[in-house]
Amino acid sequence: MSDLLLPLAIVVPILAATLPLLFGTQYDRIGWPIAAITTVSLVGIASWIARIVFVEGPPTEYGIVHELGGWQRPYGIELVADELSAALVVLVALVAAGTLVLSRVTGPRGNAFYSGYLLLTGGLMGISLTGDLFNLFVFLEIVGLTTYALVAADRSGASAYASIKYLLVGTVGASLYLVGVGYTFLATGSLNMIDLQATIATVGYGDPLIRAGYALIVVGLSLKIAVFPLHVWQPDAYQRAPDAVTTFIAALVSTSAAYALLRITYTVFTVEFLAANDGITNAMLLAAGVSILVGSVLAVMQSDLKRLFAYSSVAQFGMIVAAIALANETALLGGIIHLLGHGLLKFGLFLAVGLLAYGYGVRRVADLASLARRAPYLSGAFVVLGLALVGIPPSIGLLGKWYIALGAVEAAGGGDLAALGIAAVILVSTLFTLAYVARIIEQLYFAGTDPGPGDAGSAASAADGPTGPGTPAQPDGGRTEQRDVPTGAFVVLVVVALIAVGLGFAGFAAADLFGPFLGRMI
Repeated sequence: MSDLLLPLAIVVPILAATLPLLFGTQYDRIGWPIAAITTVSLVGIASWIARIVFVEGPPTEYGIVHELGGWQRPYGIELVADELSAALVVLVALVAAGTLVLSRVTGPRGNAFYSGYLLLTGGLMGISLTGDLFNLFVFLEIVGLTTYALVAADRSGASAYASIKYLLVGTVGASLYLVGVGYTFLATGSLNMIDLQATIATVGYGDPLIRAGYALIVVGLSLKIAVFPLHVWQPDAYQRAPDAVTTFIAALVSTSAAYALLRITYTVFTVEFLAANDGITNAMLLAAGVSILVGSVLAVMQSDLKRLFAYSSVAQFGMIVAAIALANETALLGGIIHLLGHGLLKFGLFLAVGLLAYGYGVRRVADLASLARRAPYLSGAFVVLGLALVGIPPSIGLLGKWYIALGAVEAAGGGDLAALGIAAVILVSTLFTLAYVARIIEQLYFAGTDPGPGDAGSAASAADGPTGPGTPAQPDGGRTEQRDVPTGAFVVLVVVALIAVGLGFAGFAAADLFGPFLGRMI
């Protein structure tokens, strides 16, 4: 009966999403308790799935498999939880719970927001667990449509513009993905991921429809991942969305799209397809290398904290795409670790940014001037997460980069010179990441006297224009009056920082944990 956990993980939040709207006409504040109960239930379901996969051992060679309606592959729709999807399900559940703690204080708090939050959570669970290409499209659209609405949740003109931009780009990405799935279906007659492994091999890895299908899927998902130059929606969406929304989508939305690309590449098309199509893999490596480098450079140039970490994500996801294209076990392990670790780190970093904005009115790097004197513990957790993003040992940020770079060197030793460039740009990107994290540290601890609440803020902050949604009005360009940082959200931040450091010691454990998945894929 363990396979029933999979549909429950999807159905529970989607059905619960209707309840705040259903009861909202009578109870103004019913949304948060419904969301809280549902999220706690999801944490329990995700933990149970992980226990079966990692501790007890899954019942089939592919993991936990649930056939909807009892229809078997290739005609039925399957839900599958293996080592990779189980880890992502746990990440989704924990980040959803942490976001709920932040939104309780900083907002948004309306019933409509909690409905959107639960629907988005259900869509992310669906992406993590589906074993069907078309079903994956359905869940990608649920995630996309909900995210568009949540970005504009504060109803400001700037957030509405960011949402529309995201909508247009996301629609193009979804359309390209669906056309790619259509080409694959025309060539094989199947949509089931496991069935497609054998079917694609039978049709041939060089078949034009198969090649075109994969290429369109890659481009479509790259738009949702925000790989340069397809990233144009991401900085505005992250900056203009309410802080709790940014924290949620920055940790999970692009992460789920990157997971979908990894899953389709290795479970559906397989490593043999990559080996037979050097042109496609070289194009992916080139795009990934440019994304890593340009994203890092653009991040260094930002003054707004949200935009800085948004461009940082462009670089970090470039590394994950590179790991997918390198097609060796070491790089793939690094890609998995970086996929999960980056989601955790961006959740923590944007959570810290949200708390700094709520408690101290801080939105820009210049506003951090000596803030560590008034907020030593919050600043310390922020710095720890920033250093983990750089890859300072011990941290989860180091593990992912290390294995991807090592996999690139191994591929270069096998004659793939393009892979050597990936190792080089990862090193350069790390130096740029160190540069902007060091700038934050300098502002927090060494930038002179903190003007304090109510005094004039930095001239740079005022000159840069609007500070983004959720910031209290500051007519004189200065800081807002100091408010108490919510204890619950601060505890979540500290726990995330400790986990980011603790996971840095888990290099060999990660290899053992994901070993069965890697053995099936490579």
